[in-house]
Amino acid sequence: MDPERSEPIALVRHYPVMLRESLEYLAIRPDGVYVDATAGLGGHTKAIAERLESGFVIACDRDAESLEIARAKTAGQSKRIRFFCGPFSNLPIGLKENGVELVDGVLADLGASRYQLSSRERGFSLIEDGPLDMRMDRSQRTTAADLVNELPEKALADLIYQLGEERRSRRISRAIVRARPILTTGRLAEVIETAVPRTGRLHPATQTFMALRMKVNGEMEELDELLRVAPERIRRGGRFVVLTFMSLEDRKVKQRFQSLARTGQVQILTKHVVRPSKEEVAGNAASRSAKLRAVELN
Repeated sequence: MDPERSEPIALVRHYPVMLRESLEYLAIRPDGVYVDATAGLGGHTKAIAERLESGFVIACDRDAESLEIARAKTAGQSKRIRFFCGPFSNLPIGLKENGVELVDGVLADLGASRYQLSSRERGFSLIEDGPLDMRMDRSQRTTAADLVNELPEKALADLIYQLGEERRSRRISRAIVRARPILTTGRLAEVIETAVPRTGRLHPATQTFMALRMKVNGEMEELDELLRVAPERIRRGGRFVVLTFMSLEDRKVKQRFQSLARTGQVQILTKHVVRPSKEEVAGNAASRSAKLRAVELN
Protein backbone atom coordinates (compact mmCIF):
# COMPACT_ATOMS: atom_id res chain seq x y z
CA MET A 1 0.00 0.00 0.00
CA ASP A 2 1.24 3.49 -0.84
CA PRO A 3 2.02 5.28 2.45
CA GLU A 4 0.07 8.34 1.26
CA ARG A 5 -3.11 6.40 0.51
CA SER A 6 -5.85 6.78 3.07
CA GLU A 7 -7.11 3.24 2.46
CA PRO A 8 -5.76 -0.02 0.96
CA ILE A 9 -6.30 -0.69 -2.72
CA ALA A 10 -8.87 -3.42 -2.08
CA LEU A 11 -10.94 -1.04 0.07
CA VAL A 12 -11.06 1.92 -2.30
CA ARG A 13 -14.78 2.44 -2.84
CA HIS A 14 -16.17 3.21 -6.24
CA TYR A 15 -19.65 3.85 -7.57
CA PRO A 16 -19.79 3.60 -11.37
CA VAL A 17 -21.97 6.44 -12.60
CA MET A 18 -25.15 5.64 -14.56
CA LEU A 19 -24.18 1.98 -14.66
CA ARG A 20 -27.64 0.68 -15.60
CA GLU A 21 -28.05 3.22 -18.38
CA SER A 22 -24.51 2.65 -19.71
CA LEU A 23 -25.07 -1.09 -19.99
CA GLU A 24 -28.48 -0.58 -21.57
CA TYR A 25 -27.11 1.65 -24.32
CA LEU A 26 -24.07 -0.56 -24.93
CA ALA A 27 -26.48 -3.47 -25.63
CA ILE A 28 -23.80 -6.01 -24.70
CA ARG A 29 -23.58 -9.26 -26.64
CA PRO A 30 -22.08 -12.25 -24.76
CA ASP A 31 -19.57 -12.85 -27.57
CA GLY A 32 -18.76 -9.20 -28.18
CA VAL A 33 -15.56 -7.21 -27.78
CA TYR A 34 -15.85 -3.94 -25.88
CA VAL A 35 -13.65 -1.08 -24.77
CA ASP A 36 -13.96 0.72 -21.47
CA ALA A 37 -11.89 3.72 -22.53
CA THR A 38 -11.80 5.16 -19.01
CA ALA A 39 -11.62 2.10 -16.78
CA GLY A 40 -10.73 4.05 -13.66
CA LEU A 41 -11.30 1.76 -10.68
CA GLY A 42 -13.03 -0.85 -12.83
CA GLY A 43 -16.71 -0.44 -11.96
CA HIS A 44 -18.03 -0.30 -15.52
CA THR A 45 -15.40 -2.79 -16.71
CA LYS A 46 -16.49 -5.35 -14.13
CA ALA A 47 -20.16 -4.99 -15.03
CA ILE A 48 -19.42 -5.41 -18.75
CA ALA A 49 -17.23 -8.47 -18.12
CA GLU A 50 -19.96 -10.10 -16.04
CA ARG A 51 -22.24 -10.04 -19.09
CA LEU A 52 -19.74 -11.65 -21.43
CA GLU A 53 -19.26 -15.34 -22.21
CA SER A 54 -16.80 -15.77 -25.08
CA GLY A 55 -16.16 -12.05 -25.54
CA PHE A 56 -13.88 -9.71 -23.61
CA VAL A 57 -13.50 -6.08 -22.61
CA ILE A 58 -10.35 -4.01 -23.00
CA ALA A 59 -9.97 -1.81 -19.92
CA CYS A 60 -8.04 1.35 -20.81
CA ASP A 61 -6.84 4.18 -18.62
CA ARG A 62 -3.90 6.58 -18.70
CA ASP A 63 -3.55 6.32 -14.90
CA ALA A 64 -1.45 3.25 -14.09
CA GLU A 65 -2.35 3.42 -10.40
CA SER A 66 -6.08 3.39 -11.10
CA LEU A 67 -5.61 0.40 -13.41
CA GLU A 68 -3.77 -1.38 -10.59
CA ILE A 69 -6.84 -0.94 -8.40
CA ALA A 70 -9.16 -1.98 -11.24
CA ARG A 71 -7.14 -5.15 -11.80
CA ALA A 72 -7.49 -6.08 -8.12
CA LYS A 73 -11.21 -5.28 -8.02
CA THR A 74 -12.01 -7.31 -11.17
CA ALA A 75 -9.87 -10.36 -10.38
CA GLY A 76 -12.94 -12.59 -10.49
CA GLN A 77 -13.58 -11.61 -14.12
CA SER A 78 -9.93 -11.65 -15.25
CA LYS A 79 -10.59 -14.13 -18.08
CA ARG A 80 -12.87 -11.59 -19.74
CA ILE A 81 -10.71 -8.46 -19.22
CA ARG A 82 -7.55 -7.19 -20.88
CA PHE A 83 -5.80 -4.08 -19.59
CA PHE A 84 -4.11 -1.30 -21.52
CA CYS A 85 -2.47 1.78 -20.01
CA GLY A 86 -2.56 4.84 -22.25
CA PRO A 87 -4.50 7.97 -23.24
CA PHE A 88 -7.34 8.06 -25.79
CA SER A 89 -4.86 8.94 -28.52
CA ASN A 90 -3.20 5.55 -28.01
CA LEU A 91 -6.45 3.58 -28.32
CA PRO A 92 -5.49 2.16 -31.76
CA ILE A 93 -2.29 0.82 -30.17
CA GLY A 94 -4.29 -0.81 -27.39
CA LEU A 95 -6.55 -2.53 -29.90
CA LYS A 96 -3.62 -3.71 -32.00
CA GLU A 97 -1.84 -5.13 -28.97
CA ASN A 98 -4.93 -7.21 -28.25
CA GLY A 99 -5.33 -8.41 -31.84
CA VAL A 100 -8.49 -6.37 -32.37
CA GLU A 101 -9.44 -4.33 -35.41
CA LEU A 102 -13.10 -3.58 -34.74
CA VAL A 103 -15.10 -3.69 -31.50
CA ASP A 104 -18.79 -3.96 -30.64
CA GLY A 105 -18.89 -1.01 -28.32
CA VAL A 106 -16.92 1.75 -26.62
CA LEU A 107 -17.80 3.31 -23.28
CA ALA A 108 -16.10 6.47 -22.02
CA ASP A 109 -16.87 7.93 -18.58
CA LEU A 110 -15.03 11.26 -18.61
CA GLY A 111 -15.20 11.93 -14.87
CA ALA A 112 -12.08 11.83 -12.70
CA SER A 113 -11.97 8.74 -10.47
CA ARG A 114 -12.63 8.81 -6.75
CA TYR A 115 -9.11 7.52 -6.16
CA GLN A 116 -7.60 10.50 -7.96
CA LEU A 117 -9.85 13.00 -6.23
CA SER A 118 -9.43 11.60 -2.72
CA SER A 119 -5.69 10.79 -2.69
CA ARG A 120 -3.87 13.82 -1.36
CA GLU A 121 -0.55 12.97 -3.03
CA ARG A 122 -2.20 13.07 -6.45
CA GLY A 123 -2.99 16.75 -5.96
CA PHE A 124 -6.51 16.85 -7.44
CA SER A 125 -8.47 17.46 -4.27
CA LEU A 126 -9.90 20.60 -2.71
CA ILE A 127 -10.43 18.67 0.51
CA GLU A 128 -7.14 16.82 1.05
CA ASP A 129 -4.10 19.12 1.13
CA GLY A 130 -1.27 17.77 -1.00
CA PRO A 131 1.28 18.67 -3.65
CA LEU A 132 -0.17 20.64 -6.55
CA ASP A 133 0.16 17.85 -9.12
CA MET A 134 -3.04 16.76 -10.98
CA ARG A 135 -1.26 14.48 -13.47
CA MET A 136 -3.31 11.43 -14.44
CA ASP A 137 -0.16 9.97 -15.94
CA ARG A 138 2.58 10.67 -13.44
CA SER A 139 5.30 9.96 -15.98
CA GLN A 140 4.53 13.22 -17.78
CA ARG A 141 6.48 16.32 -16.80
CA THR A 142 4.08 19.26 -16.45
CA THR A 143 2.16 19.58 -13.18
CA ALA A 144 -0.49 21.99 -11.98
CA ALA A 145 2.20 23.69 -9.88
CA ASP A 146 4.10 24.49 -13.07
CA LEU A 147 1.05 26.22 -14.56
CA VAL A 148 0.12 28.06 -11.38
CA ASN A 149 3.62 29.38 -10.76
CA GLU A 150 4.92 29.98 -14.28
CA LEU A 151 2.08 31.16 -16.53
CA PRO A 152 1.74 34.92 -17.09
CA GLU A 153 -1.28 36.41 -15.34
CA LYS A 154 -3.33 36.89 -18.55
CA ALA A 155 -2.58 33.37 -19.83
CA LEU A 156 -3.59 31.90 -16.48
CA ALA A 157 -6.82 33.94 -16.46
CA ASP A 158 -7.62 32.79 -20.00
CA LEU A 159 -7.04 29.17 -19.06
CA ILE A 160 -9.34 29.41 -16.02
CA TYR A 161 -12.04 31.17 -18.06
CA GLN A 162 -11.91 28.92 -21.13
CA LEU A 163 -11.60 25.50 -19.48
CA GLY A 164 -13.21 26.22 -16.13
CA GLU A 165 -15.87 28.59 -17.47
CA GLU A 166 -15.06 30.72 -14.44
CA ARG A 167 -16.32 34.29 -14.86
CA ARG A 168 -14.10 35.59 -12.06
CA SER A 169 -10.96 34.30 -13.74
CA ARG A 170 -9.10 37.62 -13.85
CA ARG A 171 -9.55 38.25 -10.14
CA ILE A 172 -8.48 34.69 -9.36
CA SER A 173 -5.45 34.86 -11.63
CA ARG A 174 -4.35 38.17 -10.10
CA ALA A 175 -4.57 36.70 -6.60
CA ILE A 176 -2.63 33.60 -7.61
CA VAL A 177 0.19 35.60 -9.18
CA ARG A 178 0.48 37.80 -6.07
CA ALA A 179 0.61 34.74 -3.78
CA ARG A 180 3.31 32.85 -5.69
CA PRO A 181 4.91 30.45 -5.09
CA ILE A 182 1.92 28.16 -4.45
CA LEU A 183 2.93 24.54 -4.02
CA THR A 184 -0.04 22.76 -2.43
CA THR A 185 -3.71 22.26 -3.19
CA GLY A 186 -4.71 23.62 0.20
CA ARG A 187 -2.80 26.84 -0.31
CA LEU A 188 -4.25 27.34 -3.80
CA ALA A 189 -7.79 26.79 -2.52
CA GLU A 190 -7.15 29.27 0.30
CA VAL A 191 -5.83 31.94 -2.07
CA ILE A 192 -8.83 31.57 -4.38
CA GLU A 193 -11.38 31.57 -1.55
CA THR A 194 -9.86 34.78 -0.20
CA ALA A 195 -10.06 36.42 -3.64
CA VAL A 196 -13.60 35.26 -4.44
CA PRO A 197 -15.48 34.25 -1.27
CA ARG A 198 -18.01 31.43 -1.38
CA THR A 199 -21.46 32.49 -2.55
CA GLY A 200 -23.15 29.16 -3.25
CA ARG A 201 -22.89 25.41 -2.82
CA LEU A 202 -19.61 24.96 -4.69
CA HIS A 203 -16.22 25.86 -3.25
CA PRO A 204 -15.04 28.98 -5.16
CA ALA A 205 -11.90 27.14 -6.29
CA THR A 206 -13.81 24.26 -7.93
CA GLN A 207 -13.79 25.58 -11.49
CA THR A 208 -10.18 26.71 -11.29
CA PHE A 209 -9.07 23.28 -10.10
CA MET A 210 -11.07 21.71 -12.93
CA ALA A 211 -9.44 24.00 -15.51
CA LEU A 212 -5.94 23.23 -14.26
CA ARG A 213 -6.62 19.49 -14.30
CA MET A 214 -7.93 19.64 -17.84
CA LYS A 215 -4.92 21.62 -19.04
CA VAL A 216 -2.34 19.45 -17.27
CA ASN A 217 -3.79 16.34 -18.85
CA GLY A 218 -4.70 17.77 -22.25
CA GLU A 219 -8.22 16.49 -21.70
CA MET A 220 -9.97 18.42 -24.45
CA GLU A 221 -7.38 17.40 -27.03
CA GLU A 222 -7.63 13.78 -25.93
CA LEU A 223 -11.43 13.90 -26.11
CA ASP A 224 -11.20 15.25 -29.66
CA GLU A 225 -9.01 12.28 -30.54
CA LEU A 226 -11.38 9.78 -28.93
CA LEU A 227 -14.33 11.24 -30.82
CA ARG A 228 -12.35 10.95 -34.04
CA VAL A 229 -10.91 7.47 -33.56
CA ALA A 230 -13.62 5.50 -31.76
CA PRO A 231 -16.28 5.58 -34.52
CA GLU A 232 -13.69 4.25 -36.96
CA ARG A 233 -13.07 1.24 -34.71
CA ILE A 234 -16.68 0.25 -33.95
CA ARG A 235 -18.31 -2.26 -36.28
CA ARG A 236 -21.71 -1.75 -37.84
CA GLY A 237 -24.42 -2.07 -35.21
CA GLY A 238 -21.96 -1.34 -32.43
CA ARG A 239 -22.49 1.38 -29.87
CA PHE A 240 -20.50 4.39 -28.67
CA VAL A 241 -21.57 5.64 -25.23
CA VAL A 242 -20.08 8.71 -23.54
CA LEU A 243 -20.65 10.09 -20.05
CA THR A 244 -19.68 13.73 -19.51
CA PHE A 245 -19.65 15.90 -16.40
CA MET A 246 -18.80 19.33 -17.83
CA SER A 247 -20.62 21.45 -20.37
CA LEU A 248 -17.49 21.87 -22.53
CA GLU A 249 -17.18 18.12 -22.92
CA ASP A 250 -20.89 17.57 -23.48
CA ARG A 251 -20.94 20.15 -26.27
CA LYS A 252 -18.06 18.44 -28.02
CA VAL A 253 -19.74 15.04 -27.80
CA LYS A 254 -23.12 16.39 -28.92
CA GLN A 255 -21.64 18.23 -31.90
CA ARG A 256 -19.52 15.26 -33.00
CA PHE A 257 -22.46 12.86 -32.77
CA GLN A 258 -24.63 15.27 -34.76
CA SER A 259 -21.93 15.60 -37.41
CA LEU A 260 -21.64 11.81 -37.72
CA ALA A 261 -25.43 11.51 -37.97
CA ARG A 262 -25.63 14.12 -40.75
CA THR A 263 -23.21 12.07 -42.87
CA GLY A 264 -25.15 8.86 -42.18
CA GLN A 265 -22.38 7.18 -40.21
CA VAL A 266 -24.40 6.81 -37.01
CA GLN A 267 -27.88 6.81 -35.59
CA ILE A 268 -28.27 8.93 -32.47
CA LEU A 269 -29.87 6.82 -29.73
CA THR A 270 -30.28 9.61 -27.20
CA LYS A 271 -32.54 12.22 -28.79
CA HIS A 272 -32.39 14.04 -25.47
CA VAL A 273 -29.42 13.80 -23.14
CA VAL A 274 -29.87 11.08 -20.47
CA ARG A 275 -29.34 12.06 -16.84
CA PRO A 276 -28.97 9.96 -13.68
CA SER A 277 -32.07 9.00 -11.74
CA LYS A 278 -33.07 10.83 -8.58
CA GLU A 279 -32.29 7.65 -6.65
CA GLU A 280 -28.75 7.51 -8.01
CA VAL A 281 -28.08 11.17 -7.23
CA ALA A 282 -29.38 10.66 -3.70
CA GLY A 283 -27.00 7.73 -3.20
CA ASN A 284 -24.02 9.16 -5.10
CA ALA A 285 -23.83 12.94 -5.26
CA ALA A 286 -20.90 12.72 -7.71
CA SER A 287 -23.35 11.57 -10.41
CA ARG A 288 -25.40 14.77 -10.20
CA SER A 289 -23.85 16.51 -13.22
CA ALA A 290 -23.51 13.41 -15.41
CA LYS A 291 -24.92 13.38 -18.95
CA LEU A 292 -25.07 10.34 -21.21
CA ARG A 293 -25.13 10.36 -25.00
CA ALA A 294 -25.01 7.34 -27.29
CA VAL A 295 -24.92 6.44 -30.97
CA GLU A 296 -25.12 3.25 -33.02
CA LEU A 297 -22.85 2.81 -36.03
CA ASN A 298 -24.56 2.33 -39.40
